[in-house]
This record gives sequence, C-alpha cells and structure tokens, in this order.
Amino acid sequence: MLRQRGERSGKNRIYRLYREEGLTVRKRRARRRAVGTRAPIVVEAKPNARWSLDFVHDQLASGRRFRILNIVDDVTRECLAAIPDTSISGKRLARELSALIERRGKPGVIVSDNGTEFTSNAVLSWSEANKVEWHFIMPGKPMQNGFCESFNGRMRDELLNETLFFGLDHAREKVRSWVHDYNHRRPHSSLGYATPADYAAALTATGDRLRNPDQLRRSPVAHPTPAGVSTAGTQLAAG
Repeated sequence: MLRQRGERSGKNRIYRLYREEGLTVRKRRARRRAVGTRAPIVVEAKPNARWSLDFVHDQLASGRRFRILNIVDDVTRECLAAIPDTSISGKRLARELSALIERRGKPGVIVSDNGTEFTSNAVLSWSEANKVEWHFIMPGKPMQNGFCESFNGRMRDELLNETLFFGLDHAREKVRSWVHDYNHRRPHSSLGYATPADYAAALTATGDRLRNPDQLRRSPVAHPTPAGVSTAGTQLAAG
C-alpha cells in the first residue's frame, strides 16, 4: 500500500516538474483556413459570372499518379480548362488563371474548396492583385461546389475509369479531346439540351441585343404565332 502511494506521489512530482518547465507535449493546432464569404452567391445569367475549380486524381499505366485541374463556368457549364500534370502548385494555378482570363475575360467570382493550392499565398495574392472575388466553400460541404463536382464525376465515369493512360502526354491528348466533345457535341439537360458552347453563344448574343437598343428593336422578342394557334395558349406555354 505504501509502495503504491510512493509511486503515485513520484509520478505527480514528475508531472508537476514537467509542467513548470514547459516540457509537456504541445497539442497540434488545426490548420488555419482561408476565410471566404459564406452567404449564397447570386450570379447573373451570363458567361464568366462564376467559375468553379477543383482537382480530380488518377494514375498512369506505370502507377505514377497525376491530377487534373478542372475549371468550369457555372452558368454555361463549359469546361474552360482541364490541365493534367503530376503536380500543380499555387503559383502554377495563378499562371493558368491569368492565361485563361487573357483568352476569355475576368470572372465575377471564383468558387473552390479549402485545398492547400487554393489557399496558398500565391493564389490569395493573385486574387487581390486581379480584384477577383474568391469564395471558399465550407469544409466538408462539397455540394457547395456542386457544378465542378458534377463535372468531375462525369469525367471520371466517361474518361478516367474507361481509359488506360500510357503517359502524361497521352493523358493530355485524351483529356483535351474529351473536353472538346463535352463542350461542343454533348447536349446538357439543364441547358435545355443545348451544348455548353451553343448555350454560351446564345447568352452572349442575348446580352449584346440588350446592350444595343436599336438592335433589340429590329429583332423580334418572340417568333410570330403560327397559324391556328391561339395567342393565349402560346403565352401560357412560353411562361
């Protein structure tokens, strides 16, 4: 009994000395996450209103892993870029976004998760320098980036799971071909079964007419009612 008490008192003394000297094991702190807006994003129905970014992973026939950076226009559903590589850093991501803006124009807002590439100093500095709002979804809520998540799932089902990539160049060729087919030949149900490229062109043409009153007056808002169809019924069907 006395021996047990002595052991306990000895352990307590050692524990007290450890605390006084600051020798206790430090608790690991959670990684700081970038703070983004949490309110729902309301966007205008036009190209470049909102882009979403995400990575999808796969491996080559040799077993070497690679990743694909996908950039999607949430309004038109176009795949703006699909970049396969073994490593894509924050600096590389900033360069790719700058090149894409030169070709297409600046987005109103960019949506992504809290991955290390997206929260890197290079990307945060790029966002501030280019005055592009960056919206980070809540951790563990991938549905808040649903457009890009849906695109990633389609790419995996139709391309990645069905193709054996023999090298990085082969993967780039296959991804480029699949993205072109997706943008220009694949009807999308949420776009009224138009292809993303055709839908984007229609939105752009509509925006041009609205910005040009003379052209709007010259172009009919709706097609004339066909013979034998009542006007009331036509208006109801058109909404």
